[in-house]
Amino acid sequence: MALGKLAGYRPAEPGEFTRRAFHGGKLDLTEVEGLADLIHAETEAQRKQALFQMEGNLSHLYNSWRETLINCMAHVEAFIDFSEDENIEENTMDIVQNKLMNLKNVIQSHLADGRCGERLRDGVRTVIVGEPNVGKSSLLNVLCQRPAAIVTPIAGTTRDIVELHANIGGYPVIIADTAGLRNDASDEVEKEGISRAHAYAQQADLVILVIDATKYEAQMTKNNFVSFNSYVNSYINKLKLDNIIRKNKNSESMSLRTGDKDSKSEGSTDNFVDEICGSEKCIIVLNKTDLLHDVTGMKNSLKHYNGIIALSCKTENGIPQLLDRMTSNLTML
Repeated sequence: MALGKLAGYRPAEPGEFTRRAFHGGKLDLTEVEGLADLIHAETEAQRKQALFQMEGNLSHLYNSWRETLINCMAHVEAFIDFSEDENIEENTMDIVQNKLMNLKNVIQSHLADGRCGERLRDGVRTVIVGEPNVGKSSLLNVLCQRPAAIVTPIAGTTRDIVELHANIGGYPVIIADTAGLRNDASDEVEKEGISRAHAYAQQADLVILVIDATKYEAQMTKNNFVSFNSYVNSYINKLKLDNIIRKNKNSESMSLRTGDKDSKSEGSTDNFVDEICGSEKCIIVLNKTDLLHDVTGMKNSLKHYNGIIALSCKTENGIPQLLDRMTSNLTML
């Protein structure tokens, strides 16, 4: 304050020291961007990525590419100017071509990282999808630890996309609650909500598919031969999510035929459900386990499937397992 009263002195403007460092060559643009990301970091993963960039790791990488290009240009110019002299090696152009092809592969690999940096900076887009009244809004409220979405027993309560930001295992996540998916929507507003839910799911980085455990239990009681594999297959086709699930997993390894029954035994691990759960971009959640009549029977039915998260949004039993699974998937994205 005292220095500010003296002639020629003034408080520094926001970012002025960084701007001067940039103009003075002390920081390059990637390091300045890393500093800005560090200031605005909200999670541990964001902080680590910002520090990595601020410390000049990207600068070193890009400078190495630049040096390779300059070196190749020098060799090509020398070959053009002195190609008839004995001092130029005959295989100069072959060496340059190999270096450029290697550089091209490195750059393509760098660009094909699946937007990892963008996801960490802006948040991993996670969508909760399922039938009406399976507990999607309840799950959103539990994950965000506040009553952000309205929860009622009336089907079709959620009409539009409800987005909230959360910190899951140190990763920034944008969790979206969506309208319940069904083919017999009652009005135009609900139809538009369902359309938006499908469109959002198509662009999401992570899909959480919610299933009502009581409906599967009722189906098992009605038909002793129905397996969870067949039930999920039929469920996904009924909700018209097959293209979205296929996008998140190699389509050649998945069978999405409507009404397709298990060709293998219940104990087989080579099945539709395990292939979904094996993908880092999809999680199957079985909600409302607190309302089951035969919990033991349900556990026995699911014991052959890897990665199914059985939980209750009401009692929050199973939520820690879901958070662990989400963290594991976010690490692999």
